[in-house]
Amino acid sequence: MAYGSTAKILRVNLSTGALEVETLSEDFYRLYPGGKALAGYILLNELPAHTEPFAPENVLVIANGLLTGAPVSTATRYVVSARSPLTGGYGESEAGGFWGPELKMAGFEAIVVKGRAPQPVYLWIQDGVTEIRPAAHLWGRTTAEAQETIRAELGDEKIRVLQIGIGGENLVRYAGLTNDLRHFNGRTGMGAVMGSKNLRAIAVRGSLRYQSLAHDPETLLALGRKLSKAVRDNPLSWDLQVRGTPGLVEPLNTAGILPTRNFRQGAFEGVDELKWEAYEKQLLTARRSCYACAVRCKREVAVNGQPSPYGGPEYETLGAFGPNCGISDLQAIAKANELCNAYMLDSISAGATIAFAMECFEHGLIGLEDTGGLDLRFGNAEAMLAMLEKIARREGFGNLLAEGSKRAAEKIGGEAKFFTIQVKGQELAMHEPRGKYNVGMGYAISEIGADHLVVAHDPAFANPEAIQFKSAAALGITVAQPSRLLNAEKMKHFYILEKWGSMEKTTGYCFFGPAPRSFIHPDDVLLSINAATGWNMTMDDLLQIGERGTNLARIFNLRQGFSRQDDTLPERIFQGLENGPLQGLGLPRDDFEQALTILYALKGWNAETGVPTRERLESLALGWAAEMLPVDTQK
Repeated sequence: MAYGSTAKILRVNLSTGALEVETLSEDFYRLYPGGKALAGYILLNELPAHTEPFAPENVLVIANGLLTGAPVSTATRYVVSARSPLTGGYGESEAGGFWGPELKMAGFEAIVVKGRAPQPVYLWIQDGVTEIRPAAHLWGRTTAEAQETIRAELGDEKIRVLQIGIGGENLVRYAGLTNDLRHFNGRTGMGAVMGSKNLRAIAVRGSLRYQSLAHDPETLLALGRKLSKAVRDNPLSWDLQVRGTPGLVEPLNTAGILPTRNFRQGAFEGVDELKWEAYEKQLLTARRSCYACAVRCKREVAVNGQPSPYGGPEYETLGAFGPNCGISDLQAIAKANELCNAYMLDSISAGATIAFAMECFEHGLIGLEDTGGLDLRFGNAEAMLAMLEKIARREGFGNLLAEGSKRAAEKIGGEAKFFTIQVKGQELAMHEPRGKYNVGMGYAISEIGADHLVVAHDPAFANPEAIQFKSAAALGITVAQPSRLLNAEKMKHFYILEKWGSMEKTTGYCFFGPAPRSFIHPDDVLLSINAATGWNMTMDDLLQIGERGTNLARIFNLRQGFSRQDDTLPERIFQGLENGPLQGLGLPRDDFEQALTILYALKGWNAETGVPTRERLESLALGWAAEMLPVDTQK
């Protein structure tokens, strides 16, 4: 029976060169239907605790969501997961684009990579046929050069290429992956894990179509047509099409929650040089999309007058290299984006780590003798770009910053630890938790370290008349709550939204698709999954899929020694902002700790240790995973 999946996993052992295909059962897929849940299951069962991230034994999982490749807007995502070299815990990063759908068309739902090739290689997959090919000629090349070379070598310009860059080759701990040069698995250092395995790229080409896998393809196609029209009717998705994420810069600054100068401030005096009107005038050349998606949120740009092969900077990149580094030079920020994508570095961690170094420099903790003569002060765009090059190549002081801000602070010593704005070793994204308290809770509790995509952001649920709030009623959210509040009702919001977000990461939906963040009503999300699978799932079933994924990742971290003490925020976030409409306001520490205890209870976790109870795990069909917890936590 068709249930939206090929159910085939490609297993690759780079040490031996072995390539094997595994077929999963439908019963298994109902519990772990791709993406986050499938990756978590594989890592828990196949990766021994405390395996070093750069050891050949680390397991790299690349897993499509259940709906990835379906003819439905925003169903394009896949997950890359392994033990993170940045945090030492569960590593995960999602991306959209065309590569995930192409992998499905080539016959596979996931790829599991083990071992280390003796020389650089790339993987070639075409309609179920797989081959490991030499890649020494790709090593040291930019991502654009490598993609062009692979396509020419294989004689097909439509081949989709997922690859690392020299950041991953040099084991920068926040190196990522890119597909088609414009879609990125940025966070947690998955590109460095792939680089440690001497695997430069995975090229795919397929001819299968999702409709042949779906239980009810007619309903799925009709829903796809309906949603394509709905994009323009919903102000949230329409705004994403017109301005994309760069449109966030000005409203966040007006609200006083635009991270500025290493999260010291909430408003930036140079915002007029970075807001949408400036972006549109100076950079924008076109708009692009992911596979079968009507939102078209991607920007094409010219940098210093030259068309860029890498697409334009998203909001996170604008924020990280702009206000957070005190820089208002839009062309320089666009160049930083281009460098990150050519070398494949996570632009969030790269920008935040440079901002950390700038504050260290201005406080005299490091000097010109450390930075190789670079005057690494806030606002110095030239120094920022030069340091980014050094990080990618691990040259000079860039070698230390390639370790991430937490490790760099430990090496620098003194006050440096107060200037690293990170959780579990991963730098905060460019969303200010002192203005959005559930975002702060998401940073704290996320298994991958600071992550801004754990839950939909607080303002969506502050106004009972807002379209986002009304759409959330289908999930059980019915009481509006202010953005700057932490209480039992707010934690109920968080608990529901975390499950919903994890479900998206398992089924392949983009964060810019389903409500409450965007335009696809939860009832239509449920309809799409049932049309694909024929499983007759309920909304509670969908939420349970998401909860299963978060608990698998939680158990992974507990095995690595993480505990409640790691579910916290940087000290600076509990202190007041230095400027803007929220000047003087910090996130209340006592309220945060009380809310965390409430949230643990909702999740069925021990209030003191953060360990899931056996009862909760068994209710999620995860009783087997309780046996993987450290002995002293099995209570």
